[in-house]
Amino acid sequence: MALTQVNVDSYLNLAKALQTVEQRPCWMMFDAEADVLYINFQQPAVVATDSEVTDNDIVIRYADDEVIGLTILSVSQR
Repeated sequence: MALTQVNVDSYLNLAKALQTVEQRPCWMMFDAEADVLYINFQQPAVVATDSEVTDNDIVIRYADDEVIGLTILSVSQR
């Protein structure tokens, strides 16, 4: 994974948006090459049984009826 310069404001905006989500521990991994942010609500990550893509390119991952994580595409463009 390559080191890249980080725009701190974009992470702060994400943190503000996440304040409206149910609070629980999460683990994040940013893939700079793919420009994707993975957010998992369980550690170790659980395999999704279903997923849906929102209009703004966020993949919501489910195990049965529980949201287990988010995959945010094109993070640097947000």
